[in-house]
Amino acid sequence: MDVKGYRDGALRFVKEELQKLEGGEGKNIRGLQLFVASSIEERHVYEAAVYVEEPDRLKEEVQKIADDFDIELPSNWTMEVLFVDNLPPETKRATDLNLGLFVKTRQNLIKRDLKATIRVLNGEAEKEEYLINSGSDKITIGRERSVQGSDGFFRINTIAFPGDSSNEANKYISRQHAHIVWNAESGCFMIFADEGGVPPHNKIKIKSVNDDAPFKLNSTQIGHVLREGDQIILGESAVIEYSSLPLETDQ
Repeated sequence: MDVKGYRDGALRFVKEELQKLEGGEGKNIRGLQLFVASSIEERHVYEAAVYVEEPDRLKEEVQKIADDFDIELPSNWTMEVLFVDNLPPETKRATDLNLGLFVKTRQNLIKRDLKATIRVLNGEAEKEEYLINSGSDKITIGRERSVQGSDGFFRINTIAFPGDSSNEANKYISRQHAHIVWNAESGCFMIFADEGGVPPHNKIKIKSVNDDAPFKLNSTQIGHVLREGDQIILGESAVIEYSSLPLETDQ
């Protein structure tokens, strides 16, 4: 199937799910999450189909569908696309595409607490391992601890690779390379490329345990859901690894 075929199928799937909403229920919707479980080979086609480079475009298409069926979505509703290995059990599944849709309302937000580690496998950061949790602020990654952006403001990198290190891998990391955030509504950590981490600057490649080939983050607008054992290459050869920690249970 080509880009147009995937796009038509995705919009048809969203339309069918929205049609099931009863009158007035649209006002309770906070947003829609479209989950895509694509193979590495098909990912670029799905990315084009859901307008990765124009994130507002898909929302505009869905808004037209809602208007056609008189579904009164609130003015601040959101549209989010997430690429995952497996579709979450909470989603409605498409019959002919590897797509899942989660309709976020005030009552059904996914709540989950999670702790994880980011371990430096290659390159020299200030620490060999970093602990992150679902309550963390944005975890920024880059060369040097404190850097000044093009807007004149300073950014403090949480995971900082010193520029004066003798480790060759460090010099290919951008000062504003990437960041990790907790997505409370999906219950997962996600990594996003920053301006310095996408072409024509340096790059980000991700290799997952169950995937044969790595893939690149080519846009600052769409992130990658981190999963156990993901290795992220920053620049040419610096590597960090994501690993979740066991959930704490009450004794």
